[in-house]
Amino acid sequence: MRVLRVLALLLLVAAGLTAAQSGAAATPTWAPAATAAIHPGTMMYTAGAQCTANFVYTDDAGNVYVGYAAHCAGKGSSTDTNGCNVDSVPLGTPVDFTNDGSLISEGTIVGHGTLAYSSWITEHQLGTTDPNTCAYNDLALVKVDPADVGKVNPSVPFWGGPTGIDTNGTAAGDRVYTYGNSSLRFGLSPLSPHTGVSLGDDPADGGWSHPLYTASPGIPGDSGSGFLSADGTAVGVLSTLGLAPLPASNNIGDLAHELAFAQAHSGIAGLRLVLGTEPFQPAF
Repeated sequence: MRVLRVLALLLLVAAGLTAAQSGAAATPTWAPAATAAIHPGTMMYTAGAQCTANFVYTDDAGNVYVGYAAHCAGKGSSTDTNGCNVDSVPLGTPVDFTNDGSLISEGTIVGHGTLAYSSWITEHQLGTTDPNTCAYNDLALVKVDPADVGKVNPSVPFWGGPTGIDTNGTAAGDRVYTYGNSSLRFGLSPLSPHTGVSLGDDPADGGWSHPLYTASPGIPGDSGSGFLSADGTAVGVLSTLGLAPLPASNNIGDLAHELAFAQAHSGIAGLRLVLGTEPFQPAF
């Protein structure tokens, strides 16, 4: 009987250690939001091309990913945004994180990662032909090097959040919030927060795209940045600069659609959005 009790105790201890290790792997320790070097809005350089981080993601193994637009790693021109027609640099391509890049240089590198998922690469592999998926599924994930995970915080600077994922789309007049950090702003954070309004979704897009207008429109280098709805939920990823329905409008790919596609086809087990550690507080 004593032997059985000892064996049972050992099994419980082993189970506890396994659970603890699993929990530790599934819940990374985030840097304080005020001092994190890698966060939504961080500049990301891939093969010389600069884009902006949208949100932070993790998986069942505890890996940490930062998202941007798939076209940020594309081989086409800045106006080529159809993922079914344009090639991408391969998975495993190095990506640098910076926060003070300019037209002259990338700035100070604060972390490293590798391209781990691209909707464009996946669409090519699957032979995707659906026009809305091809035109608007514009999400890529960069796996943060383990040595740099401690520099990451998932909160959107200035606004806070995200509080979840928006699944309702946008209606004309809905308020949206974003934090773009194009190198054209020379790393000046006061120029990065923007707010705007939705122009109303087009049913023909099948929920994949949301046209909108911000008072300070997204500019080259802002591509990939995330947009929050009025309740702080993540609604989309900046993809294109639109000429219609309004000049200097922007189009964002729907994050719920893009993430569901990635969850189904990326091979990343348990891929999910990380909520912000800071509350969503729209200042205006």
